[in-house]
Amino acid sequence: MAQKHNVLTIALLALMAMVVTPVLAQEKTPNDPRLFTPGKLTVSTSEPSYPPWVLDNNPEAGEGFEAALVYALAAELGFSKDDVVWVDVTFDGAIAPGPKAYDFSIQQISVTPDRAKVATFSDVYYQSDKAVIALPASAVAGAKSFADLKAAKWGVAVGTTDFDYVTNVLGIADAAVFDDQAGVFQALQGGQIDATVAALPTALYATCCQVPEAKITAILPKDPKDEGLGLLFAYENPIVPWINEGLAALKSKGTIDELAKKYLIADPSIPEITQ
Repeated sequence: MAQKHNVLTIALLALMAMVVTPVLAQEKTPNDPRLFTPGKLTVSTSEPSYPPWVLDNNPEAGEGFEAALVYALAAELGFSKDDVVWVDVTFDGAIAPGPKAYDFSIQQISVTPDRAKVATFSDVYYQSDKAVIALPASAVAGAKSFADLKAAKWGVAVGTTDFDYVTNVLGIADAAVFDDQAGVFQALQGGQIDATVAALPTALYATCCQVPEAKITAILPKDPKDEGLGLLFAYENPIVPWINEGLAALKSKGTIDELAKKYLIADPSIPEITQ
């Protein structure tokens, strides 16, 4: 009887292996069952999306640093371009806790300890200097030090690393707070504030197209508390290590550096303020 029991146990284990093995074999492939939609890489970004991160508000075209990065990552992981599905999600929606109706979000989301409590980030894919955006006639247009910068009326978006930077690095205690960056730029255009701060690529686009009457008046040091930009996933999403493998491969090949040189161009003539 014991021998028969052992035979049945072995047969059952073999059957379980036949069922489980094909599923495990699909992992780290485009048909990974852990994906939001197996066979597709579903990615969220904001609507609208702005250059230089996404050109022409059309991520499907794969032009702009983040759009191009997603397609390079998808190819590295074995997806075709047609397998990439884009969905629109606001910044606030992306960083909110809870399940996600996509695999990850990419929209210049800084990695922070607080956000990491309710979401999981990939490895960092880009770190940027900060830039001062100001009206030419403002008190900070010719600033050469942090002390000079304090002479301006500042505005920042609530809940952002820009807000933390202005408050904790520049030491601005009375900055006006707005719901989003669009509100900040409107206030700058309307003369309600003199200056704001943003990642350099964002500042380049803002002074080109959103607030053309403003200019980048200085480059500031990287925020020591800003770990850089990461892809944001639902908390403890099991595909994160696989995505990180793809990012690591792109870094080692120089692909991410090439995309940064193509889309995230800094003006070397802009002065730097370091203290």
